[in-house]
Amino acid sequence: MMITKIYGKALSYFFTFILTVSLSSCSSWIEEEPEGLVTKERVGDSQEAAAQWVTGTYSKLIYDMFCWGYFPRVLEHDADYISGPDWLFGTFGAGNFQGESDVTDALWKGCYGLIARANNGIREISAMSNLTEAAKNNALGELRFLRAFGYFLLVRAYGDIPIQPEEETTEYDQPRQPVGTVYEYIVSNLELASAMMYKNTDAAYQQGHASAGAAAGLLAKVYATAAAAAMPAGTEVTVRTGKPYTGTDDNRTYAPLQTMTFSKQAVAGYESLDAAAYYAKAAEWALKVIRGDYGTYEMSDYAQLWKKSNCHASEFMFALQTVSGDATYKVSVHQQYEGYMTEPGSDFIQEGGWVGCTRHWYDLFDHDDYRITKGVKHRWRAKTQRESNSGFYYPQTNEYSIMATGYDLNGQYVGKPTGIYADGVNYYYAQDAQCLAFTTKYMDVTNNAINNADANWPFLRYADVLLIYAEAQNELGYADDAIEYLNQVRERSNATLAVLAATDGSALDTQAKRRSAIIEERAKELACEGDRRWDLIRWGIYLQAMNAIGGSDDAGVLKTRQERNLLFPIPVAELNTNKAINQNNPGWN
Repeated sequence: MMITKIYGKALSYFFTFILTVSLSSCSSWIEEEPEGLVTKERVGDSQEAAAQWVTGTYSKLIYDMFCWGYFPRVLEHDADYISGPDWLFGTFGAGNFQGESDVTDALWKGCYGLIARANNGIREISAMSNLTEAAKNNALGELRFLRAFGYFLLVRAYGDIPIQPEEETTEYDQPRQPVGTVYEYIVSNLELASAMMYKNTDAAYQQGHASAGAAAGLLAKVYATAAAAAMPAGTEVTVRTGKPYTGTDDNRTYAPLQTMTFSKQAVAGYESLDAAAYYAKAAEWALKVIRGDYGTYEMSDYAQLWKKSNCHASEFMFALQTVSGDATYKVSVHQQYEGYMTEPGSDFIQEGGWVGCTRHWYDLFDHDDYRITKGVKHRWRAKTQRESNSGFYYPQTNEYSIMATGYDLNGQYVGKPTGIYADGVNYYYAQDAQCLAFTTKYMDVTNNAINNADANWPFLRYADVLLIYAEAQNELGYADDAIEYLNQVRERSNATLAVLAATDGSALDTQAKRRSAIIEERAKELACEGDRRWDLIRWGIYLQAMNAIGGSDDAGVLKTRQERNLLFPIPVAELNTNKAINQNNPGWN
């Protein structure tokens, strides 16, 4: 059965979820089990009924999408700076997307399920009369936001895609619409949503939900995505990358970063779009967020940024809301990126902590940048290391080798371990997937000894909006603004500030240098948040950046890519049942 048809047949049915406030976690979209399959007549006509339709739509982001671990894998595991064990990355991580459940069940089916629920809810709430105008508008705005978000995920991954009819219909065979048409539809939904939804400063705004500012911020990101993709072929982007090692497998050392300048390749489907016009719109909407037209937003202090208590700070404009220990609405983010412990307060990881960044990503940073001094694990221990009284350290540099082992990389004894390593544990480094630049972003959870801990995945942060504004202003020719807003992100992390003029060669004194610096800043700031692949794709440098690795990365994950990897394949089940789609994306059977 066609995947979109699965949701289309039950237009008047959905699981109703009760939105409550948890004392142990951030306010959640879903905190209780579904009440059961209900009809619109049982839901009723009231403010509470409208809230149930909205909550049932939010639920799709966890159940069917994040619940089973397909997300964030489908957004994250195909990028140059991300890595992990080959068994986890599998054929998808190696570039074979055909038949992968990540692509079929999570991205295609999940997003169209989200869209179908939004369409259902919009129809039902539009017909309601027993609620305030403000509450009705906000509910409709949230659903339009979620509908746009689903299409944005889809169009980036698949290119031309079907747009499902908003009205109730039994016509399930829908043709793919051009990329430009899809973006126009996304924009129209987000513009309406931004005018209808509560601001985060309104008394009626509910924490954990999207707001008018989230719609405006996502609109800026949508415009910037289309604008970069529409930039002329040949536009230069410099990336610091290269082969991970020199030497043989038995005697290898990390290769230093190489600076490579790539020429942008045309991005299919975006050729007719006006890059300058789209960047002007990206700047316009980002500035509206920055100056407070749609609420109040600010960056959190780095020390508080990733604390659980900070999950509703205004920086997190739109994030996944999760429930600690919930059996149905669980997510594997904490397990995958941090690992859960043998018991609360333990120093030993029971399982997980697999996904991390490569050494070349780590080497992008200044020495004292908080995003590596505090944002990367430098010591950790697996349960299998308890008996041997051992543990891992990172990275394999003279500085950390001496602190952790007392020996430099040449094997010379320098002195006893110091600092956090002066605890009697025998630390060592492994040149494989066991030792990567593991983030600490998802470490602080309610209970770190369960595999379904309540880590909240950020879909959109205020720092992203600032970088979007810097990018747009740079492409529009406003160098001072580009530097100013790039530095707002850098300053928070104790990074060296960018300058337009310098005598040491560090100046970002050309548009191309600023462009490359902003793209690199996104790789640093938004690491492990599902953005890197899509930045490489929209800038037309995905193939060059992936293939510059020269085969496999630090952990042995194959990063060689070809033209077909630019788009995900349409699921076979869709092709077999949707008579309006007669061919797959290039290179996929």
